[in-house]
Amino acid sequence: MTSSLVFSFSCLMLITNLFVAFDFAHAQPTRAFFVFGDSIADNGNNHFLLTTARADTPPYGIDFPTHKPTGRFSNGLNIPDIISERLGLEPTLPYLSPLLIGEKLLVGANFASAGIGILNDTGFQFLDIIHIDKQLKLFDHYQQRLSAHIGAEEAKKLVHKAIVLIVLGGNDFVNNYYLVPFSARSRQFSLPDYVTYLISEYKKVLKKLYDLGGRKVLVTGTGPMGCVPAELALRSRNGDCDVELVRAASLYNPQLVEMIKELNTEIGSDVFIAANARQMHMDFITNPQAFGFVTSKIACCGQGPYNGIGLCTPLSNLCQNRDLYAFWDPFHPSEKASRIIVQQILTGSNEYMYPMNLSTVLAMDPIV
Repeated sequence: MTSSLVFSFSCLMLITNLFVAFDFAHAQPTRAFFVFGDSIADNGNNHFLLTTARADTPPYGIDFPTHKPTGRFSNGLNIPDIISERLGLEPTLPYLSPLLIGEKLLVGANFASAGIGILNDTGFQFLDIIHIDKQLKLFDHYQQRLSAHIGAEEAKKLVHKAIVLIVLGGNDFVNNYYLVPFSARSRQFSLPDYVTYLISEYKKVLKKLYDLGGRKVLVTGTGPMGCVPAELALRSRNGDCDVELVRAASLYNPQLVEMIKELNTEIGSDVFIAANARQMHMDFITNPQAFGFVTSKIACCGQGPYNGIGLCTPLSNLCQNRDLYAFWDPFHPSEKASRIIVQQILTGSNEYMYPMNLSTVLAMDPIV
């Protein structure tokens, strides 16, 4: 074989191998990801709504790849983004985004809306937000669109194989029961009775999610409600976590786990996975230096005591190094803190994830 023929044959083999590699990479099935909940999970839906619960001005997004606000209540990526990144998935788009069409539907969708809770009267002060009942209706509508794109049977398979994250509960306390002294809900219920009511209503939400095809559902408990900078600014005289909100979380989170156990037993499968978000946060709140933070009390961006008053604005105090702060704004973790939380979701012990962590879920149900 002449040298020119050898060269041509080698080029042909190289091109063929590249095409095979390209086809193999694109032929691999991928897992969809669906996100429901509040501002911890919202990645831009509220951008498209007439609401005061927005994160659409600088310095929100200062550490996002575009360095621009995206509607995420974060300096950069939020918890759903980081889950997608760690699983090698394309980030989900907000359901209200006009870009969520065609092949993008196969990635999944984010339905979360800042300000919402388990109850539909939670967050009423934020005006136009997507309450959880509406999020589930949009999920049903999404599946109709997906079926039109890939067929009903394939759409059903995609939804059943998908990972689902739902983040609810915190707003039902801070933006409802404790929003003002003698709120309507606090006059209607004692705290223990309110928690029981919330859990019963949340069970209905999770049943609907199951009926709509959710089969691998991560359910977070409330975060450290009494320890966030916003509550320290409003309720704390010495920087200690607010006792009443700590009590609320201590009542709510164990009952949520018990409800999830009951629901899984009724279904006959471990569909719902409880994520102990409070403990995940408390690790770095109680010992911030162990995680490389200088403080877990003062928000990076904000104003007033602990930078805990209002949301972050272009006129707010702004720290120089966001990785040194556990909280980005008065309510929400920094990207670095969110990465610590996601690590526990992926690999945490039963102290953090019950009955198993996300890595175990995926190992038990490979996509191929």
